[in-house]
Amino acid sequence: MKENTKRIFAMAAAIMMTVTMFASCGSASDGTFGGAKNEYAATNDAKGAERAENITADAETNGGDEFGYYTEETIPEINTEEYNHYAENSFLSVAEHPLSTFSTDVDTASFTNVRRMIENRQDIFADAVRTEEFINYFKYDYPQPDNDDKIGITTELSDCPWNEESKLMLVGLQAKDIDVQDIDSNIVFLIDVSGSMADANKLPLVAQAFAMLAENLGQNDRISIVTYAGRDTVELEGESGANYSKIAETLAGLTAGGSTAGAAGINTAYDLAQKYFIEGGNNRVILATDGDLNVGISSQEELTALVEEKRDMGIFLSVLGFGMGNYKDNKLEALADNGNGNYAYIDSIDEAERVLVTEMNGTMFTVAKDAKVQVEFNPANVSYYRLVGYENRLLDDRDFEDDTKDAGDVGAGQQVTALYEIIPTEAKAEENTRTLKYQDDVAYPEPEKADEGDLDRELLTVSVRYKEKDENDSKLVDKPVMLASYVSKDEMSDNMRLASAAAMFAKTLGNSEDKFTMAEIREQAKGLELNAEELLKLISDYETNYENRQ
Repeated sequence: MKENTKRIFAMAAAIMMTVTMFASCGSASDGTFGGAKNEYAATNDAKGAERAENITADAETNGGDEFGYYTEETIPEINTEEYNHYAENSFLSVAEHPLSTFSTDVDTASFTNVRRMIENRQDIFADAVRTEEFINYFKYDYPQPDNDDKIGITTELSDCPWNEESKLMLVGLQAKDIDVQDIDSNIVFLIDVSGSMADANKLPLVAQAFAMLAENLGQNDRISIVTYAGRDTVELEGESGANYSKIAETLAGLTAGGSTAGAAGINTAYDLAQKYFIEGGNNRVILATDGDLNVGISSQEELTALVEEKRDMGIFLSVLGFGMGNYKDNKLEALADNGNGNYAYIDSIDEAERVLVTEMNGTMFTVAKDAKVQVEFNPANVSYYRLVGYENRLLDDRDFEDDTKDAGDVGAGQQVTALYEIIPTEAKAEENTRTLKYQDDVAYPEPEKADEGDLDRELLTVSVRYKEKDENDSKLVDKPVMLASYVSKDEMSDNMRLASAAAMFAKTLGNSEDKFTMAEIREQAKGLELNAEELLKLISDYETNYENRQ
């Protein structure tokens, strides 16, 4: 690997060579991987007089990011953003549905995308809110897996903050941290350079984000760069990660214009990833786009079919979303979900650093693929349950043991957290009915008791299936949860408090019938030793920008 100071100098030189996108940056660097980040901030400042209407670098008024969020003046008058709609999960009877099965999800795009809306005081799309991605944006205190397992299970049972008749069950999965120093990477940057990517918060931010990632590559890593607009172009092919100056120069030279034919670019990117495939290595395509495909294969269904054809190649996919106004979240989520991928939304240079540098191992190195969760509830102790979030990740119960069924992929050190709202068997009888719109209310049968003995003291069992990165047969890990594990709300762990507070915030903004005041959510999250600062700040921003406006 070359010294960072040399790399940063090369980046500055590359930026200066492309006046159409980047202005002269002045000096420097702090000698760390943050050099590319600082170059972006410096470039942004140099362009301030010319393009002040596009961005703001005032950290105090724009979320504390060096890149900043968008100014009100740049919010498009016509908003054509697209999101899939999912109705909130309903309560299910254990007597009729003893199993709950879903795919893991490590995506965080929903949280940062909605954060962008809040910071801009935009109307918040309820369909943009995916509760599980709010929960999974935050890091929890889970232990590493035991032995050779790639995934470990943590559980907690406590009181439900929003329903005194219910209990809340946390299921936390922790992927094993691995040493990635000896794992070579074959990475293809697939970059949308169509006309819709011309804004400073799109293509220039993409270039700097990828430059930050490239700073961490070495001699044996291979980088290719494919761009697409009206047609696809191979900008760089199989370059050594040690040649940072060439990678940076290529990124800095990109300009935006034309229509968006993404399918051709996807095919070319996978072809290059296959050409330079590293056995036992990290083979990945990283797509950066606003999702506004408008030429050729462009529908959500067509794009899904396209990446489904690619996912058996041993090549993983990361999808990074940028921009606003014409953002197509539905298409990008479909690409990631069906292409052995993960999905993040980049609203600032700090978020790019979080995803591509700070959490690079999780974003880039898969340790467990096709990971699925199945919870079996004990009818002796649980009458009804509801999975909080994961509406678009539900699986048929029979899919759990079917190794041909695609599911989520989990990177090194990543976590997956899910919450279940549980109604105990001894709850009031009125909970055994459900109000229907088109017919009389349905009364569910009382669940049968489990056999007396040890099983009667169990609440449920959490099972997880996953495959090793280069294997096709799944492994099983499971954990029973005992009634005696219950802790009161006063003894609730920071893990549970943070996850439930994030869920309450998402419910309030999204399609849930459950709504809370910001004071109630703040009360649930305050005083945490975990990283709740971002959530508390966003709660305050929401109060300022929405609840307090006239």
